[in-house]
Amino acid sequence: MKAAVLREVGAPLEIEDVDISKPGPREVLVRTAATGVCHSDLHFIEGSYSHDMPVVLGHESAGVVEAVGSDVRYVEPGDHVITCLSVFCGHCEACLTGHMAICGNQAAVRRRPDEPPRLSQDGEPVHQFLDLSSFAEQILAHEHALVKIRKDMPLDRAALIGCAVTTGVGAVHNTAKVEVGSTVVVIGCGGIGLSCINGAAIAGAGRIIAVDTVGSKLNLAKRFGATDVVNAADGDPVGQVRELTGGGVHFSFEAIGTKTTAEQAYEMLAWGGTATIIGMIPVGQKIEIDGADLLWEKKIQGSNMGSNRFRVDMPRYVEFYLAGKLHLDDMLSERIRLDQVNEAFAAMKTGEVARSVIIFDH
Repeated sequence: MKAAVLREVGAPLEIEDVDISKPGPREVLVRTAATGVCHSDLHFIEGSYSHDMPVVLGHESAGVVEAVGSDVRYVEPGDHVITCLSVFCGHCEACLTGHMAICGNQAAVRRRPDEPPRLSQDGEPVHQFLDLSSFAEQILAHEHALVKIRKDMPLDRAALIGCAVTTGVGAVHNTAKVEVGSTVVVIGCGGIGLSCINGAAIAGAGRIIAVDTVGSKLNLAKRFGATDVVNAADGDPVGQVRELTGGGVHFSFEAIGTKTTAEQAYEMLAWGGTATIIGMIPVGQKIEIDGADLLWEKKIQGSNMGSNRFRVDMPRYVEFYLAGKLHLDDMLSERIRLDQVNEAFAAMKTGEVARSVIIFDH
């Protein structure tokens, strides 16, 4: 199969032939229909986060089941599925207490070292990214990395649910539990930030402020439910938000992944407010807050993939889309081929696109 392979930090992805194994007892072979180009992949290309190489990147995807292992009962060939990097074991403490997104027992859903690798070239292993590697014509994953969806859901839109939507909407609904009528600010209007805005609108937030430095993204944010926009290029965004709200917001969401924006998310809070950091802050980077603010019950927390229960959440997001509540059509900036993946990352860096989606023509 054709796949996009990263061989060294900072290098472009190379489209190569990669061998994919047959499904093991609990594994599913999926024909990839669409996969989103996510900023998380870019972190590994640029070295902010590390991974063994060579590796096939990609993780935000949807497709059609081609084959299943002998013990798989959840899906069968022909089923439409969304993948999720929050692959869960189902029996550790995190899973049993309803926190599947932070399952730490990944060995249970991967092949053992003495087994053949899922991906290889000339008999040598090619590493799998986040248990998925969806910049490829096929995906071989544990059944606990998939959720079955209804077949009338367009798969290019369904792919966006695999990461951006689940991360953004989930942070609002599951992690922060935004209340009806509350004030919300979202810093960063890429795919995840737009999903936060959309999720806050669905949750019934009374006022939703979008913050970015790109005017086109702020205009797009209004289509997702933003009631106000703040261009951080025009001056201190903290001061602008506090002035708009008369002292700060109930909930803030940081969807970029920098020290500065994480600290700004906390500074934008009213007393008793909660800041949720979604962006991938580089490993080793510290953030600072004013300790005295803690006396006023201001809180800061992280969110991993929207604290999801993805087999429950993702089918609900499909229903939201089909009911006209989730604006995935507006998020999908462009449909591209696999061999255009490097151009998609270059476009991402300009800040002008919400989401590029690779379409596989089978």
